[in-house]
Amino acid sequence: MRSFRKPAAAGLGCLFALATAACSGQGDAAPPASEAPTPATSPTATAAAGTSYAPYLSATEAAGTDSAGSPTTYNLAFVIADGDDCTPRWNGTHAMGDAKVASRIAKLKEGGGRVRVSFGGASGKELAVNCGSAARLAAAYGQALDAAGATLADFDIEGDELSDSASIALRSEAIARLQEERADLEVSFTLPVMPSGLDEDGLALLASANDTGVQVSTVNLMTMNYGSAYDGDMGGYARTAAKAAHTQLKKVFGTSDTTAWQGMALTSMIGVNDVANETFTLADATEVRAFAEEKGIAWVSMWSTARDRQCADGSKPTEAATDCSGVTQGPGAFGKAFAG
Repeated sequence: MRSFRKPAAAGLGCLFALATAACSGQGDAAPPASEAPTPATSPTATAAAGTSYAPYLSATEAAGTDSAGSPTTYNLAFVIADGDDCTPRWNGTHAMGDAKVASRIAKLKEGGGRVRVSFGGASGKELAVNCGSAARLAAAYGQALDAAGATLADFDIEGDELSDSASIALRSEAIARLQEERADLEVSFTLPVMPSGLDEDGLALLASANDTGVQVSTVNLMTMNYGSAYDGDMGGYARTAAKAAHTQLKKVFGTSDTTAWQGMALTSMIGVNDVANETFTLADATEVRAFAEEKGIAWVSMWSTARDRQCADGSKPTEAATDCSGVTQGPGAFGKAFAG
């Protein structure tokens, strides 16, 4: 997904470790599902509360539509590297201890919602590209989580970094190390998807996490920006992509239909997308929400709360805007539709 920076114009992770045998590198097999514990970090526990709504929003700038739909969790976008060093910064510009960001996070939590720190995105450098060791990388991730007071970490990996085997391996090692230090750390990977499912790079990233012993609670599919050949029903494409990915997750990991759905999340880009002819409508949002509830999907999300309003004077841009959707809507209408 896009960043909030000023634009310059074989295994599945330990996704279902509590419901099946332990993942590679995790030692002895887990207890049977009937005996397994179900802490808040397990896919089963997440799904038991129903499909939640967890939008992406700027960590540094508030929008009047942030709380539309009363999100249960806010995905703070994005923590990335500052230049070529291993220093985590909000949006690549604000220090972890920035008072403005701290105040913003506190206000988001006032209504009882949680925050998930999202690392990566489409712009800037994800920390794994710069940090020279797993220890340094884990420390950088931990610094961001501590600054937000969060036990939820999202890794939005896309573009060239999705095929960078060195940073993928380092990231997996760092996350595994961090989970050893923080037993309550819940990890999701946000990955691009096509109507045909996850590509080889996405599956390879998850295999790396699995081989390193990372426990992944959720695979979040970016159901957006498929390409010029896909100019039809965006809600339908999202459902098709989810079904294809579900088959992949179930087959690769060898788990049940139900557990595979419970370990999935869906994120749509509302309104006019970055790819010409792709427009995600309010009807699509309603369709995706209903599908997620039917399948028991963990959470649904969107990019982003700042875009959840009509453009000035009702204009309909041909390119995606950063501060409006490009479709006719009331303020916060997508948030309400995704919340159900």
